[in-house]
Amino acid sequence: MLQDIGTVEAFSQLLHDLPQEDGAARSAASARNGELTKPPGSLGRLEDLAAWYAAWRGDPRPVIRTPQVIVFAGNHGVTAQGISAFPGEVTGQMVANFRAVGAAINQLAELAGARMDVHALDLDRPTADFTQGAAMTGAEFVQALNIGWQAVDEKTDLLVVGEMGIGNTTAAAAIALALYGGEAGDWVGRGTGLSDEGLSHKAQVVTRAVAANAACRGDGLEVLRCLGGREIAAMAGAMVRARMLRIPLILDGFICTAAAACLERAQKGALDHAVAGHVSAEFAHPRMLENLGKEPLLSLGMRLGEGSGAALAINILKGALACHSGMATFAEAGVAGG
Repeated sequence: MLQDIGTVEAFSQLLHDLPQEDGAARSAASARNGELTKPPGSLGRLEDLAAWYAAWRGDPRPVIRTPQVIVFAGNHGVTAQGISAFPGEVTGQMVANFRAVGAAINQLAELAGARMDVHALDLDRPTADFTQGAAMTGAEFVQALNIGWQAVDEKTDLLVVGEMGIGNTTAAAAIALALYGGEAGDWVGRGTGLSDEGLSHKAQVVTRAVAANAACRGDGLEVLRCLGGREIAAMAGAMVRARMLRIPLILDGFICTAAAACLERAQKGALDHAVAGHVSAEFAHPRMLENLGKEPLLSLGMRLGEGSGAALAINILKGALACHSGMATFAEAGVAGG
């Protein structure tokens, strides 16, 4: 049983002591792949995915049985700056919709055979407006990390984390600017549907936010605390818990990837147990994935969030493992050429 995160420093230390993949399982999976009844490399990237998954599960012939989708919801004080086309009340309304099984993510999780959990983080108490200073105190940040940490079922064998939070594309853009530099316009997108004027205003807000928290730049965990939201921090906590349990992770869109980017900046290799489920239509998501060296599995023009693109990609990974673990070898099938 893994202990809760006590302090930011303790969480940082965890990132320096992350478990690594099982090299023997990867080698055995690769050997099996070479014996299957197909021409070498004919399943393309599915072969690489199967070996990657096998390495993290320590099983050369794995099967996905208990995937989990977790949606975290939080509200952002920066919405007072008028950066969203929708009011903050929508966050709570969508949480109710998730719990009533009425959202897109509910349908995609069910399709993938995944358990789905929803965690609302103090929706009546938005984070501080980060154009005025840090979004979260150290204690609030640790609390959010722990909610994500505790949300991961130890029996899970594949994890997707998603989010809901009006204003959180602004937070993700601010995170990207603080981590990677450039101008706010390089990272700001339309989110839930801003006009050109709204987009320009949003870029100005992101610029002010990063300037107000200039001391955090380059420090992944401080960027997450100062410019993130409770739901973004919770996603990061869940991602690290998955790593500690050797549970493979599928990243979702721009906001989820922003949380992951903070971890990768804090510790190189922190995302080795993760693949990118899709590239979203949010303006800066392709660039962020490029910075992380993650090639998306899907490109469908999606920009919903909620974990939806990653949940759909569960089926891709299931397909990779169905072929890898279920196919016969040349010897088993009595086929010449193996």
